[in-house]
Amino acid sequence: MAKKAKSGIELIEDSEALKKEVIKVESFFERNQKLTLAAGVLILAVVAGFFGYNYWNKNQEKEAQSALFDAVYSFEADSTSQALKGQGGNEGLLSVADNYSSTKAGNLANLYAGIALMKEGKFNDAIARLEKFSANDDVLQPRAYTLIGDSYLELGKNDDAIKYYKKAADYKPNKYATPGYMMKLGNAYQEARNNSEAVKVYASLIEQYPSAIESVLAKKYKSKLEAELGGN
Repeated sequence: MAKKAKSGIELIEDSEALKKEVIKVESFFERNQKLTLAAGVLILAVVAGFFGYNYWNKNQEKEAQSALFDAVYSFEADSTSQALKGQGGNEGLLSVADNYSSTKAGNLANLYAGIALMKEGKFNDAIARLEKFSANDDVLQPRAYTLIGDSYLELGKNDDAIKYYKKAADYKPNKYATPGYMMKLGNAYQEARNNSEAVKVYASLIEQYPSAIESVLAKKYKSKLEAELGGN
């Protein structure tokens, strides 16, 4: 018959039994010294790494915001080349975006850089920058999608433009910005000579946002396209 293990209280009351248990524990650590030491070091490394990264990231954010401030100043002064490349020791938008990619300021620099590149007519480069921008924001994210759509439209890539205008229109719809995105989507369908889809978009805009300013223009375009489709 197997010997019943002593309970915790019995171990405390029985000094001999407690001594045996202590010896067992000591023996375990002696046999597994390297393993337990390695585990301890690993835990310390993870903890230190976590706090170290947070500290580093905060410093990076401060540096990125400072660098971005100078670049945005040039951007708002409509000096796109200086805004993109920097000047006089100040970093440009491209440098801020690349060197501080893990920060919010670095992320925002991609949006600014995309717009600046569009102003210079470098639409492929603009698309690459704008696609790197990501934000859980009702205004900026759909705006970035729209700018990508605008760039593709400038390149004559209507299908790609339609794709991004759709993304903008479907992203957290609201009565303030969505009607404008839908107008761009309808126009892109017209550019692609897909007037039937354009009519659907305009009809949806009129139905969903009847009080929007864009609704007036949508009615005009819709009537004209329906007349053309009816005559075919």
